[in-house]
Amino acid sequence: MKLWLTTIIAATSFAISGSATANQLELNNDLAYKLVESLTVEVGPRLAGSEADARAVAWAEQKFNQLGFDKVWTEPFTMQYWERGNASLRVEAPFNQALVLTALGGSIGTPFDGISSQVVMFDNLQQLQQADPANVKDKIVFINQALRKDIRGSFYGQVVGARAQGAVEAAKLGAKAIIIRSVGTSNNRFAHTGIMRYSEDVPRIPAAAISVPDAQQLSKMLAIHPETSLSLNMKNNLPGEVTSHNVIAEITGSKRPKEIVLISAHIDSWDEGTGALDDGAGVGLVMATAALLKQHKPERTIRVVLFGNEEGGLIGARAYAARHAAELKNHVFASESDFGAGRIWRFDTGFGEQALAFGSDLQQQLKYLGIEAGTNTASGGPDVSVLKAMGVPVASLQQDGTDYFDFHHTPNDTLDKIDPAALQQNLQAWLIMTRIIANSNVDLRK
Repeated sequence: MKLWLTTIIAATSFAISGSATANQLELNNDLAYKLVESLTVEVGPRLAGSEADARAVAWAEQKFNQLGFDKVWTEPFTMQYWERGNASLRVEAPFNQALVLTALGGSIGTPFDGISSQVVMFDNLQQLQQADPANVKDKIVFINQALRKDIRGSFYGQVVGARAQGAVEAAKLGAKAIIIRSVGTSNNRFAHTGIMRYSEDVPRIPAAAISVPDAQQLSKMLAIHPETSLSLNMKNNLPGEVTSHNVIAEITGSKRPKEIVLISAHIDSWDEGTGALDDGAGVGLVMATAALLKQHKPERTIRVVLFGNEEGGLIGARAYAARHAAELKNHVFASESDFGAGRIWRFDTGFGEQALAFGSDLQQQLKYLGIEAGTNTASGGPDVSVLKAMGVPVASLQQDGTDYFDFHHTPNDTLDKIDPAALQQNLQAWLIMTRIIANSNVDLRK
């Protein structure tokens, strides 16, 4: 397999034919890195629905065309747009000092003069839900739950509920606002943003996250002085409904063009960093994978989908599933790269029982890259999980996420955090997996 990979890379190391432009791309094993570099430098942060989001869509269309894809198109969907405004948080009494915060995505702003109130701390969302309303009413809730490091990022799901649901639960008890300890693992003084939710029948209150060191600082203050008070001011804006897009491109199958092998990432990012890890790396990987395999005339169609507004709640993925519902029976496989750029260490499948032997054989072709066999419980990735729920077979090339939540949703999610050697290992795995599935006739549903 190593020899095959060397052959495929060597065979595709040439400039794209056609009229020369300043933006021609070299088809080689640096392509994934060059694409994420271009996206993060030339577009930068890509908050869904923003002007930068529109530039990212145009960037993707241009790059797909330069890479020689057979078909390139966009599909619109509507979404609620949210804009970040200036924000500040201070300890008013008795330890007057500023804390580092970020508004959570979707949060309303405070009144013009801000909110000043005593703060009450809880260890987790469950403790808040069980609290006496008298201890919460008219206060600022602070959920101080730490996220632990893990190669799979498996503790994220245990902690992120405070971010997603905390504002609703706090508001039910009469709180004025909520702040959470960032859902992250870094001790650097960066706050982690991310989407939060409101409920139609519960008053909306402002929601923000503070950095891990500031959460530790605030908890120590409360231990000394339980009646510590805070002053919060946020100027977020909710302009209303806008249109964003999924960007789609295909390499047409040479023998079974109606059978679709879908590989994907999401093109939007939060606005704090440049979205290199989340999910620029994934964008570069899946675009490069299909471009490199084009020269070998895959038997099934390879479709690359760059989903819009994953960060806002899989909005583009749900729009894609609805639009393509009638043809999902022809989607023979789907997978997504959306967990940074760490080395791939495990291969998980979501295949039918009869296809498990094929999955095992595929994993053996990945083994030389240090990729071990996993389980048959793969989600395929956040956006692709929507397709899995509708019966599409999936797989996950699991990346090492030990340090991923050091950077996730922070200003520190930038290109320098990507190790080019690790990204190349990712690309090799994606080439192998996609090529084998695209050239097989196995029904992965059975």
